[in-house]
Amino acid sequence: MNENTYALLLQECIFRKEYRKGRRIHAQMIVVGYVPNEYLKIKLLILYAKSGDLRTSSILFDKLSEKNLISWNAMISGFVQKGCKEIGLDIYYEMRKSGLTPDQYTFASVFKACASLASLDQGHRAHGIMIKHHLTENVVVNSALMDMYFKCSSLDDGRKVFDKSLNRNVVTWTALISGYGQHGRVDEVLESFERMKYEGFRPNYVTFLAVLSACSHGGLVNEGWHYFLSMTRDYGIQPLGQHYAALVDLFGRAGKLHEAYDFILNSPCKEHSVIWGALLGACRIHGDMDLVKLAANKYFELDPENAGKYVVLSNAYATFGYWDNVVEVREMMRSSGIIKEPGYSRIEVQGEVHFFLRDDKSHKLSTQLYELIKLMTSSLKDAGYIPDLNST
Repeated sequence: MNENTYALLLQECIFRKEYRKGRRIHAQMIVVGYVPNEYLKIKLLILYAKSGDLRTSSILFDKLSEKNLISWNAMISGFVQKGCKEIGLDIYYEMRKSGLTPDQYTFASVFKACASLASLDQGHRAHGIMIKHHLTENVVVNSALMDMYFKCSSLDDGRKVFDKSLNRNVVTWTALISGYGQHGRVDEVLESFERMKYEGFRPNYVTFLAVLSACSHGGLVNEGWHYFLSMTRDYGIQPLGQHYAALVDLFGRAGKLHEAYDFILNSPCKEHSVIWGALLGACRIHGDMDLVKLAANKYFELDPENAGKYVVLSNAYATFGYWDNVVEVREMMRSSGIIKEPGYSRIEVQGEVHFFLRDDKSHKLSTQLYELIKLMTSSLKDAGYIPDLNST
């Protein structure tokens, strides 16, 4: 095979996401002694980066005699998609130092990384560079930019991006609705959703999930049920497991636990673990230990490797003082070899990133921080707050 044939085959594998087939084509090149030129190296780099094989893509990247914007974008996107957001941003800054001008694909990855890291300063800088280079408006980039601002708690900036968008579609609207939903702004969620429909845009699966979640957090049972029925009735959209789970969460938060349980039994998604997880969380809040055990058994049966559910169940038992059961659950985790990664908080202040884990005292200002937490907790208790000390 010649260069053109290899290029066409690799491009098809990338387009169809047939990464295993692409690797076989690369292996064939090696077996027959074919040395790919720069163009094919970039195709291979894109293939491996998109497949998540960052080691191989990095080797190919280093072997390029001249790195163009496509190769840089492939590396940035590959690391960001794989969850290595900090490395992705580092590569972006290296690209900037090389003198290349970022394009829309670059910024889509950069904004996604900043959103995941809640790094508003870096997101602001990247947005400024995008404006400076007068890039043509792109729906995907605008949606990623909105998502970044909302996840960095800069709601006004997120709304400004939406208001300035000339080419809106369902993705743009959904980014706005989801952004408000992340911050519990239920009124804005429903207002935006109704305005979206009024302007002739058709909601999709993700839009409805954001709306249902907002209704759940706002305690709007009737409204949530109305929107759930509207999916199929008005738009021909069959709800997925996540939509059913949102309804279970809606009933559960409102204290309608047995309605939630009956809803699960009559749903076509009763074999989806996420639904039972939603019921388990609701039962813990409202203190129905019979349903806790029932939901937990089903949850374990459907998703035995999920470490998070062990923590949810352990917390539920701890809430009601079932300490023997707490010990039993933790022993199950140990015997199964399941490790729960510790949760942490992350905040960026004046360009410096700070991480905090539970009982963490490694920060240089930990003494002052703990004193401040005690003071805040005391003030909250005076206002009627009762801390949940049984959670693990």
